[in-house]
Amino acid sequence: MTKTIAYVLYPGLTALDLIGPLTVTAALDGEYESVVVARDLAALDTDAAVRLGATATFDQVTAPHVVVVPGGTAGTFAACADEELLRWLRTASAAAEVTASVCTGSLVLGAAGLLEGRRATTHWGFRHLLPKFGAVAVAERWVRDGDVLTAAGVSAGIDMALQLVRELAGEQAARLSQLVIEYDPEPPLGPIDWSEVDTAAFAPFGEAALREGLADHPELLARLTG
Repeated sequence: MTKTIAYVLYPGLTALDLIGPLTVTAALDGEYESVVVARDLAALDTDAAVRLGATATFDQVTAPHVVVVPGGTAGTFAACADEELLRWLRTASAAAEVTASVCTGSLVLGAAGLLEGRRATTHWGFRHLLPKFGAVAVAERWVRDGDVLTAAGVSAGIDMALQLVRELAGEQAARLSQLVIEYDPEPPLGPIDWSEVDTAAFAPFGEAALREGLADHPELLARLTG
């Protein structure tokens, strides 16, 4: 029987958070099928100049083998208050072997009550929000805690997806997927020097995204900003 890897689509997410891992798992053989799920099949805006549409609805995919929740900014915070999405996520996660996230997608997992007491990561600018959902925040590229696998910001989703492929199909399959997408990063400016990152300078942007996404949900906004 084909095992489904379900990527959650919602308005305003970061396209690469979805497309990067999806490209990695698409290299798996016929035992696995990657699908994109949403409330309906309408094309949705992302935080880039591209729209994305789901291949299946929440009602059509009720027991996936793997769930992956991408992140973003204001759209992701709005998703944290989307009860239809959160209900589906709780049900799907209960049936899944792995529940995963990319970037701030872990905050959606938290809003669904799936991170209580778990080690988890997210984008560095929003890591301080994880404890608001009962998680133990860690500064790692990707984190496995039980059946939950979370990744840090955007590009870390590819690392997480390669780890997921290794767990599902073995090291050879993960290496093949890495080769197929030629994932061998050599950024022109070198690696990030985290000791030089001014996290405080990011705070106004982060708070603005929170307030925009949760403008209609003052209780959750107060919980995350208080």
